[in-house]
Amino acid sequence: MRKGAIFQILRLRSFSYRSFSTATELRNREVLICNHLMNRRLDEAREIFNQVPSPHVTLYTKMISGYTRNNRLVDALNLFDAMPVRDVISWNSVISGCVECGDIDTAVKLFDEMPERSVVSWTAMLNGFLRSGKVEQAEGLFYEMPVKDTAAWNAMVHGYLQFGKLDDALKLFKQMPRKNVISWTTMICGLDQNERSGEALVLFKNMLSCCIKATSRTFTCVITACANAPAFHMGTQVHGFIIKLGFLYEEYVSASLITFYANCKRTEDSRRVFGEKAHEQVAVWTALLSGYSLNRKHEDALSVFSEMLRNSIFPNQSTFASGLNSCSALGTLDWGKEMHGVAVKLGLGTDAFVGNSLVVMYSDCGNANAAVMVFTDILKKSIVSWNSIIVGCAQHGRGKWAFVIFGQMIRFNKEPDEITFTGLLSACSHCGFLEKGRKIFDFMSRGPNHIDRKIQHYTCMVDILGRSGELKEAEELIQSMLVKPNEMVWLALLSACRMHSDVDRAEKAAAAIFKLDSKSSAAYVLLSNVYASAGRWSNVSKLRIKMKQKGIMKKPGSSWVVFKGKKHEFFSGDRPESLRIYEKLKFLKEKLKELGYVPDYRSALHDVEDEQKEEMLWYHSERLAIAYALVNTVEGSAVTVMKNLRVCEDCHAVIKLISRVVGREIVLRDSTRFHHFKDGICSCGDYW
Repeated sequence: MRKGAIFQILRLRSFSYRSFSTATELRNREVLICNHLMNRRLDEAREIFNQVPSPHVTLYTKMISGYTRNNRLVDALNLFDAMPVRDVISWNSVISGCVECGDIDTAVKLFDEMPERSVVSWTAMLNGFLRSGKVEQAEGLFYEMPVKDTAAWNAMVHGYLQFGKLDDALKLFKQMPRKNVISWTTMICGLDQNERSGEALVLFKNMLSCCIKATSRTFTCVITACANAPAFHMGTQVHGFIIKLGFLYEEYVSASLITFYANCKRTEDSRRVFGEKAHEQVAVWTALLSGYSLNRKHEDALSVFSEMLRNSIFPNQSTFASGLNSCSALGTLDWGKEMHGVAVKLGLGTDAFVGNSLVVMYSDCGNANAAVMVFTDILKKSIVSWNSIIVGCAQHGRGKWAFVIFGQMIRFNKEPDEITFTGLLSACSHCGFLEKGRKIFDFMSRGPNHIDRKIQHYTCMVDILGRSGELKEAEELIQSMLVKPNEMVWLALLSACRMHSDVDRAEKAAAAIFKLDSKSSAAYVLLSNVYASAGRWSNVSKLRIKMKQKGIMKKPGSSWVVFKGKKHEFFSGDRPESLRIYEKLKFLKEKLKELGYVPDYRSALHDVEDEQKEEMLWYHSERLAIAYALVNTVEGSAVTVMKNLRVCEDCHAVIKLISRVVGREIVLRDSTRFHHFKDGICSCGDYW
């Protein structure tokens, strides 16, 4: 008897040890599976899962979630079908996985098959419909829900806001039985994003009065609303609140504060916020760079980009967009190339967002060939990509290129929009494609994809007709416009009248502009130029007196070059302080006269002696900038100059000759287009 009892005890101990050992092994396997799933080693996780004798429902659910998180929906569905037992959590997991992977139809099928639904199941389907853009189905499902928790209400409010149904969102928000901080934050952000920033700030005050504690996300939205309103005083109060609650060093809170001060034109305060802590987050650096770019402090913006790289902060797409925008504004190709190199090293060279910014940068900095090459390398071209390169080609007078690319766009089934047609019409204007311009203008309203003509399309068409000498037709087009003509349309006609010396029509166009804006300096200057070209100096004098009486200032002509990262600007009439620039101008003047250069006195729009006119012409801003560039850059390299006004006829002739004398390409961007001067010839063919 005694021996039997001892034997029984030993058997029980052995069984307990084996059970403990098996349980430990199962736990170890589960830990390994979770570790593999966390590190996206799905096949390794599945291999261990298959070794588990009878996996429990929780382990099945973890495997399914791992598959769907990595977009392996087929594997998740196969495993779900193989489950011997399913609970509501496993059903919810597979439905949420279908939603995450974009398979709404399978999610609906599974939802309909569910034996028992929880509020999480309903909310998962609600989010699925909203993610798929099916707002009406989501709305119907929401009102069918037997029980709605706060998460479901929040999801529906967010869905309405996402699709611009702001009034429906507000109505539903007011009906919510219980609101948490996510509810308030969602509504504040939604109002701000729908251009109702003032209401967003009122709602934030209501939230505080309800004793709801704000999160870092709430403060990010509120500060952004202060920037957009703009509400500087309230923004500074919220800033103090953020410091008091300890949210200042949160990444997106800091970034939104920097943007807020930049939007309020206080870049010094932006820098101060940035300087309060050593930041390692790219969002904060990008906010500072974008703030400088927004306030046209482009050299500071580029300095921030350099500082980022020195601190091993890797730029993202938004950083490149703002940085390249500053390169475009300054016209600094060297900086743009450097950024391009960084983008390529980071694997963003073929990214559409960065690629689009690069196309614009190269176009704006005078290198159309590089713009086309970057465009070609973009893997997934959006409508923005196509429009950017078409507009870029138009800027450079490469009209044939623009139309070839447009043909490719149509063959790739990319539907053109109003910007596409603006670019094509602009190309026709710069290249003198009168008939093509007429056809494109007609195609817009009669083609298969009807696009309403906007004011910019009419402006381009008036410009095309005016440049081609069809002034009567241009005027008739303005009179037949379906939208009210604005100042730009009439200025296009007035500019054409100056080009073709049509004084009577110029006076009509100017009169129409003065009705819209009695202080339009551009109209006064153009009309004055028309009178000056016709030798009507008394009319010129009267206009100048009137401008003085009204306090209208003529925009001074300026040109600039960027050298070693710094902008060097020159104004017409400046006398060069540098002896080297003065000597270069003197040398060029002598060489040009040897080539038979005779000043075109019509470009000196003042009633003075010819000698004085010649002196005035010789010190136009673009000539000063070119001389500076020639003495400060490497012999044989291209020279790029930016100008704020249209280049005059005499300067155009002079720069052609200079390019021949020095044997260098000179790229000039004026207010309307690019001119590429090489070997005495301009890319515009003297049509600009």
